[in-house]
Amino acid sequence: EADVWKGEKTHGSDFSYVGIDAILEQMRRKAMKQGFEFNIMVVGQSGLGKSTLMNTLFKSKVSRKSVQPNPEERIPKTIEIKSISHDIEEKGVRMKLTVIDTPGFGDQINNENCWQPIMKFINDQYEAYLQEEINIDRKKRIPDSRVHCCIYFIPPTGHCLRPLDVEFMRRLSKVVNIVPVIAKADTLTLEERDYFKQTIREELRANGIDVYPQKEFDEDAEDRMINDKIREMIPFAVVGSDQEYQVNGKRILGRKTKWGTIEDTHTCTPGWTHMQNIKDITGSIHYETYRVRRLNESNGHFTSQSSDHSANGVAAQHEALSHEM
Repeated sequence: EADVWKGEKTHGSDFSYVGIDAILEQMRRKAMKQGFEFNIMVVGQSGLGKSTLMNTLFKSKVSRKSVQPNPEERIPKTIEIKSISHDIEEKGVRMKLTVIDTPGFGDQINNENCWQPIMKFINDQYEAYLQEEINIDRKKRIPDSRVHCCIYFIPPTGHCLRPLDVEFMRRLSKVVNIVPVIAKADTLTLEERDYFKQTIREELRANGIDVYPQKEFDEDAEDRMINDKIREMIPFAVVGSDQEYQVNGKRILGRKTKWGTIEDTHTCTPGWTHMQNIKDITGSIHYETYRVRRLNESNGHFTSQSSDHSANGVAAQHEALSHEM
Protein backbone atom coordinates (compact mmCIF):
# COMPACT_ATOMS: atom_id res chain seq x y z
CA GLU A 1 0.00 0.00 0.00
CA ALA A 2 2.83 2.33 0.94
CA ASP A 3 4.49 1.60 -2.44
CA VAL A 4 1.34 2.51 -4.33
CA TRP A 5 1.13 5.75 -2.32
CA LYS A 6 4.77 6.61 -2.81
CA GLY A 7 4.92 6.04 -6.55
CA GLU A 8 4.30 3.66 -9.40
CA LYS A 9 6.89 1.54 -11.14
CA THR A 10 7.88 2.97 -14.52
CA HIS A 11 10.21 1.66 -17.26
CA GLY A 12 13.41 0.25 -15.81
CA SER A 13 14.03 0.59 -12.08
CA ASP A 14 12.91 4.23 -11.96
CA PHE A 15 10.24 5.29 -9.49
CA SER A 16 8.18 8.34 -10.32
CA TYR A 17 7.12 9.83 -7.00
CA VAL A 18 3.57 11.08 -7.23
CA GLY A 19 3.15 11.29 -3.49
CA ILE A 20 1.24 13.87 -1.52
CA ASP A 21 4.36 16.08 -1.39
CA ALA A 22 4.37 16.36 -5.19
CA ILE A 23 0.67 17.26 -5.23
CA LEU A 24 1.20 19.93 -2.56
CA GLU A 25 4.18 21.34 -4.44
CA GLN A 26 2.11 21.50 -7.63
CA MET A 27 -0.69 23.34 -5.79
CA ARG A 28 1.81 25.74 -4.24
CA ARG A 29 3.37 26.49 -7.65
CA LYS A 30 -0.05 27.05 -9.20
CA ALA A 31 -1.05 29.41 -6.38
CA MET A 32 2.21 31.34 -6.78
CA LYS A 33 1.72 31.60 -10.53
CA GLN A 34 -1.89 32.77 -10.18
CA GLY A 35 -0.90 35.11 -7.42
CA PHE A 36 -3.29 36.15 -4.72
CA GLU A 37 -5.13 39.22 -3.53
CA PHE A 38 -4.38 40.78 -0.16
CA ASN A 39 -6.34 43.76 1.12
CA ILE A 40 -4.86 45.62 4.05
CA MET A 41 -6.52 48.53 5.85
CA VAL A 42 -4.59 51.10 7.90
CA VAL A 43 -6.40 53.01 10.64
CA GLY A 44 -5.09 55.67 13.00
CA GLN A 45 -4.99 59.42 13.40
CA SER A 46 -2.81 61.53 11.08
CA GLY A 47 0.91 61.90 11.76
CA LEU A 48 1.49 58.36 13.08
CA GLY A 49 3.53 57.20 10.06
CA LYS A 50 0.92 54.94 8.44
CA SER A 51 2.03 55.62 4.85
CA THR A 52 5.69 55.25 5.75
CA LEU A 53 5.10 51.92 7.47
CA MET A 54 3.21 50.51 4.48
CA ASN A 55 6.08 51.48 2.16
CA THR A 56 8.57 49.92 4.59
CA LEU A 57 6.64 46.66 4.97
CA PHE A 58 6.32 46.06 1.24
CA LYS A 59 9.69 47.63 0.34
CA SER A 60 8.05 49.84 -2.28
CA LYS A 61 5.91 52.96 -2.48
CA VAL A 62 2.50 51.36 -1.99
CA SER A 63 0.73 53.96 0.17
CA ARG A 64 -1.78 56.29 -1.43
CA LYS A 65 0.18 59.36 -0.28
CA SER A 66 3.33 58.12 -2.06
CA VAL A 67 1.50 57.41 -5.30
CA GLN A 68 -0.75 60.49 -5.32
CA PRO A 69 1.21 63.09 -3.35
CA ASN A 70 -0.86 66.15 -2.52
CA PRO A 71 0.95 68.64 -0.26
CA GLU A 72 -2.32 70.60 0.04
CA GLU A 73 -4.21 67.61 1.47
CA ARG A 74 -6.09 68.71 4.55
CA ILE A 75 -7.58 66.52 7.25
CA PRO A 76 -11.09 65.70 6.00
CA LYS A 77 -14.06 66.78 8.10
CA THR A 78 -15.48 63.27 7.97
CA ILE A 79 -13.82 59.90 7.56
CA GLU A 80 -13.03 59.07 3.97
CA ILE A 81 -12.10 55.62 2.76
CA LYS A 82 -9.62 55.53 -0.09
CA SER A 83 -7.88 52.56 -1.62
CA ILE A 84 -5.09 52.01 -4.07
CA SER A 85 -4.00 48.69 -5.66
CA HIS A 86 -0.62 47.43 -6.85
CA ASP A 87 0.74 44.28 -8.43
CA ILE A 88 3.86 43.33 -6.56
CA GLU A 89 6.11 40.29 -6.70
CA GLU A 90 8.54 38.94 -4.15
CA LYS A 91 10.43 35.63 -4.26
CA GLY A 92 8.31 34.46 -7.18
CA VAL A 93 4.99 35.18 -5.44
CA ARG A 94 2.68 37.52 -7.35
CA MET A 95 0.31 39.54 -5.26
CA LYS A 96 -2.34 42.13 -5.93
CA LEU A 97 -1.99 44.32 -2.88
CA THR A 98 -4.70 46.84 -2.03
CA VAL A 99 -3.95 49.38 0.70
CA ILE A 100 -7.09 50.95 2.17
CA ASP A 101 -6.57 54.23 3.95
CA THR A 102 -9.01 55.99 6.32
CA PRO A 103 -8.06 59.70 6.40
CA GLY A 104 -9.96 61.67 9.04
CA PHE A 105 -10.11 58.84 11.60
CA GLY A 106 -9.43 60.11 15.11
CA ASP A 107 -8.76 63.67 13.89
CA GLN A 108 -12.16 65.20 14.68
CA ILE A 109 -13.14 67.25 17.72
CA ASN A 110 -15.75 64.61 18.49
CA ASN A 111 -14.52 61.15 17.55
CA GLU A 112 -17.56 59.34 18.84
CA ASN A 113 -18.83 56.69 16.39
CA CYS A 114 -15.90 57.23 14.02
CA TRP A 115 -15.68 53.42 13.76
CA GLN A 116 -19.07 53.32 11.97
CA PRO A 117 -18.05 54.22 8.37
CA ILE A 118 -15.15 51.74 8.62
CA MET A 119 -17.45 48.98 9.90
CA LYS A 120 -19.90 49.79 7.07
CA PHE A 121 -17.11 49.60 4.46
CA ILE A 122 -15.94 46.18 5.73
CA ASN A 123 -19.51 44.80 5.73
CA ASP A 124 -20.15 46.27 2.25
CA GLN A 125 -17.21 44.22 0.92
CA TYR A 126 -18.64 41.06 2.53
CA GLU A 127 -22.00 41.85 0.94
CA ALA A 128 -20.45 42.32 -2.53
CA TYR A 129 -18.65 38.97 -2.18
CA LEU A 130 -21.85 37.26 -0.99
CA GLN A 131 -23.84 38.60 -3.96
CA GLU A 132 -21.19 37.26 -6.35
CA GLU A 133 -21.17 33.92 -4.55
CA ILE A 134 -24.93 33.34 -4.71
CA ASN A 135 -25.10 34.36 -8.36
CA ILE A 136 -26.24 31.45 -10.58
CA ASP A 137 -23.65 32.29 -13.27
CA ARG A 138 -20.94 33.08 -10.76
CA LYS A 139 -17.39 33.81 -11.83
CA LYS A 140 -14.82 31.05 -11.54
CA ARG A 141 -12.72 33.34 -9.38
CA ILE A 142 -14.75 35.81 -7.35
CA PRO A 143 -12.96 39.18 -7.10
CA ASP A 144 -12.03 39.51 -3.44
CA SER A 145 -12.32 43.02 -2.04
CA ARG A 146 -12.86 41.79 1.55
CA VAL A 147 -10.57 43.45 4.10
CA HIS A 148 -8.16 40.71 5.20
CA CYS A 149 -6.29 42.67 7.81
CA CYS A 150 -6.66 45.97 9.64
CA ILE A 151 -3.50 47.51 11.10
CA TYR A 152 -4.55 49.78 13.96
CA PHE A 153 -2.03 52.48 14.94
CA ILE A 154 -1.83 53.33 18.65
CA PRO A 155 -0.14 56.68 19.49
CA PRO A 156 3.09 56.16 21.51
CA THR A 157 1.80 57.80 24.73
CA GLY A 158 3.44 55.17 26.95
CA HIS A 159 0.41 55.20 29.31
CA CYS A 160 -2.67 53.26 28.25
CA LEU A 161 -5.20 52.92 25.43
CA ARG A 162 -7.58 55.81 24.82
CA PRO A 163 -11.36 55.20 24.92
CA LEU A 164 -11.31 55.65 21.10
CA ASP A 165 -8.77 52.79 20.73
CA VAL A 166 -10.75 50.46 22.98
CA GLU A 167 -14.09 51.24 21.29
CA PHE A 168 -12.69 50.80 17.76
CA MET A 169 -10.88 47.53 18.42
CA ARG A 170 -13.74 46.09 20.53
CA ARG A 171 -16.25 46.61 17.73
CA LEU A 172 -14.05 45.92 14.69
CA SER A 173 -12.30 42.81 16.05
CA LYS A 174 -15.65 41.05 15.61
CA VAL A 175 -15.63 41.63 11.83
CA VAL A 176 -11.98 41.83 10.75
CA ASN A 177 -8.48 40.61 11.75
CA ILE A 178 -6.96 43.42 13.81
CA VAL A 179 -3.20 43.85 14.18
CA PRO A 180 -2.49 46.55 16.81
CA VAL A 181 0.80 48.41 16.49
CA ILE A 182 2.51 51.09 18.57
CA ALA A 183 3.33 53.81 16.06
CA LYS A 184 6.74 55.54 16.06
CA ALA A 185 7.93 53.16 18.78
CA ASP A 186 11.44 54.67 18.69
CA THR A 187 10.08 57.69 20.62
CA LEU A 188 9.76 55.47 23.72
CA THR A 189 12.62 54.05 25.81
CA LEU A 190 12.80 50.23 25.97
CA GLU A 191 11.39 50.29 29.52
CA GLU A 192 8.50 52.58 28.51
CA ARG A 193 7.81 50.41 25.49
CA ASP A 194 7.71 47.15 27.49
CA TYR A 195 5.45 48.72 30.12
CA PHE A 196 3.15 50.16 27.41
CA LYS A 197 2.91 46.80 25.61
CA GLN A 198 2.05 44.97 28.83
CA THR A 199 -0.60 47.57 29.73
CA ILE A 200 -2.15 47.30 26.25
CA ARG A 201 -2.22 43.47 26.41
CA GLU A 202 -4.02 43.64 29.78
CA GLU A 203 -6.53 46.19 28.44
CA LEU A 204 -7.23 44.06 25.34
CA ARG A 205 -7.93 41.06 27.61
CA ALA A 206 -10.07 43.09 30.03
CA ASN A 207 -12.21 44.38 27.15
CA GLY A 208 -12.55 41.00 25.44
CA ILE A 209 -10.75 42.24 22.31
CA ASP A 210 -9.54 39.30 20.24
CA VAL A 211 -6.71 40.44 17.95
CA TYR A 212 -4.46 38.54 15.52
CA PRO A 213 -3.53 35.68 15.88
CA GLN A 214 -6.91 34.46 17.18
CA LYS A 215 -7.21 31.01 18.80
CA GLU A 216 -8.65 29.72 15.49
CA PHE A 217 -5.07 29.88 14.12
CA ASP A 218 -3.88 27.22 16.63
CA GLU A 219 -4.50 24.16 14.48
CA ASP A 220 -1.77 22.06 16.13
CA ALA A 221 0.92 22.28 18.83
CA GLU A 222 3.49 23.74 16.41
CA ASP A 223 1.11 26.50 15.30
CA ARG A 224 0.25 27.27 18.91
CA MET A 225 3.93 27.61 19.81
CA ILE A 226 4.57 30.05 16.91
CA ASN A 227 1.40 32.02 17.66
CA ASP A 228 2.16 32.25 21.38
CA LYS A 229 5.49 33.86 20.48
CA ILE A 230 3.62 36.38 18.30
CA ARG A 231 1.05 37.01 21.06
CA GLU A 232 3.89 37.94 23.42
CA MET A 233 4.95 40.64 20.92
CA ILE A 234 1.45 42.14 20.57
CA PRO A 235 1.07 45.07 20.10
CA PHE A 236 3.94 45.18 17.58
CA ALA A 237 6.30 48.10 18.09
CA VAL A 238 6.92 49.66 14.68
CA VAL A 239 9.40 52.08 13.18
CA GLY A 240 8.93 52.96 9.50
CA SER A 241 11.37 54.69 7.20
CA ASP A 242 11.65 55.71 3.56
CA GLN A 243 15.39 56.44 3.96
CA GLU A 244 18.15 54.10 2.78
CA TYR A 245 21.46 53.87 4.68
CA GLN A 246 24.73 52.06 4.03
CA VAL A 247 25.41 49.58 6.88
CA ASN A 248 28.24 47.01 6.66
CA GLY A 249 28.39 47.50 2.89
CA LYS A 250 24.64 46.79 2.55
CA ARG A 251 21.97 49.34 1.67
CA ILE A 252 19.06 49.07 4.10
CA LEU A 253 15.86 50.93 4.78
CA GLY A 254 16.12 52.40 8.24
CA ARG A 255 16.23 55.40 10.56
CA LYS A 256 19.33 57.03 11.95
CA THR A 257 19.25 57.76 15.68
CA LYS A 258 22.02 58.93 18.01
CA TRP A 259 22.45 55.25 19.04
CA GLY A 260 22.90 54.00 15.48
CA THR A 261 20.68 52.89 12.60
CA ILE A 262 17.43 51.01 13.19
CA GLU A 263 16.93 48.53 10.38
CA ASP A 264 13.31 48.25 9.38
CA THR A 265 13.14 44.49 9.38
CA HIS A 266 12.71 44.91 13.14
CA THR A 267 9.17 46.16 12.73
CA CYS A 268 8.09 42.55 13.48
CA THR A 269 4.68 42.63 11.87
CA PRO A 270 3.17 39.44 10.40
CA GLY A 271 5.02 38.51 7.20
CA TRP A 272 4.18 36.76 3.95
CA THR A 273 3.79 33.37 5.64
CA HIS A 274 0.96 34.70 7.81
CA MET A 275 -0.92 36.39 4.98
CA GLN A 276 -2.58 33.20 3.81
CA ASN A 277 -3.61 32.41 7.42
CA ILE A 278 -5.10 35.88 7.79
CA LYS A 279 -7.03 35.39 4.53
CA ASP A 280 -8.28 31.98 5.72
CA ILE A 281 -9.63 33.44 8.98
CA THR A 282 -11.32 36.25 7.02
CA GLY A 283 -13.11 33.65 4.91
CA SER A 284 -13.93 30.99 7.46
CA ILE A 285 -14.77 33.10 10.51
CA HIS A 286 -15.53 36.77 9.79
CA TYR A 287 -17.12 36.40 6.36
CA GLU A 288 -18.87 33.17 7.36
CA THR A 289 -20.48 34.91 10.38
CA TYR A 290 -21.70 37.68 8.07
CA ARG A 291 -22.95 35.17 5.46
CA VAL A 292 -24.88 33.05 7.98
CA ARG A 293 -26.53 36.17 9.44
CA ARG A 294 -27.50 37.53 6.01
CA LEU A 295 -28.85 34.21 4.72
CA ASN A 296 -30.83 33.76 7.93
CA GLU A 297 -32.34 37.24 7.40
CA SER A 298 -33.28 36.33 3.80
CA ASN A 299 -34.87 33.07 4.90
CA GLY A 300 -36.77 34.85 7.64
CA HIS A 301 -40.00 35.21 5.60
CA PHE A 302 -40.10 31.52 4.72
CA THR A 303 -39.78 30.08 8.18
CA SER A 304 -42.21 30.33 11.05
CA GLN A 305 -39.35 30.28 13.54
CA SER A 306 -39.07 33.18 15.91
CA SER A 307 -36.25 35.66 15.39
CA ASP A 308 -34.94 34.51 18.74
CA HIS A 309 -34.46 30.99 17.46
CA SER A 310 -32.79 32.28 14.30
CA ALA A 311 -30.30 34.37 16.32
CA ASN A 312 -29.44 31.28 18.36
CA GLY A 313 -28.90 29.44 15.07
CA VAL A 314 -26.31 31.99 13.97
CA ALA A 315 -24.54 31.73 17.31
CA ALA A 316 -24.60 27.93 17.17
CA GLN A 317 -23.29 27.89 13.58
CA HIS A 318 -20.54 30.34 14.46
CA GLU A 319 -19.68 28.21 17.50
CA ALA A 320 -19.58 25.07 15.33
CA LEU A 321 -17.38 26.87 12.84
CA SER A 322 -14.93 27.95 15.52
CA HIS A 323 -14.62 24.33 16.65
CA GLU A 324 -14.04 23.15 13.10
CA MET A 325 -11.05 25.43 12.74
